[in-house]
Amino acid sequence: MRILTGNDLKSGAVTWWTGQDWSLYVEDAADVSGSEEEIARREEAARRVNAPYAIDAERHEGRPRPSHIKDRIRALGPTVRPDLTLKPTETDIGTWVI
Repeated sequence: MRILTGNDLKSGAVTWWTGQDWSLYVEDAADVSGSEEEIARREEAARRVNAPYAIDAERHEGRPRPSHIKDRIRALGPTVRPDLTLKPTETDIGTWVI
């Protein structure tokens, strides 16, 4: 599975391609295998996201989970200040382990 990530041009927040738009939550990410380059070019040209790129992910309890630790940290936020991390949706509480 491949998912697309980038940064929101207005806020700088990490975003994830949902198949139609961008979300702050990695669990909303859609599998873009085979079309990642086309989507990345189109979305960057539309100036909705900065520097989009595809990463490897796996399904974890039915939701996408970045395969690499760097991307898991990007998905959840800082590891040194838990009060600053991006809070997962109610259904994800307790399901993520970095």
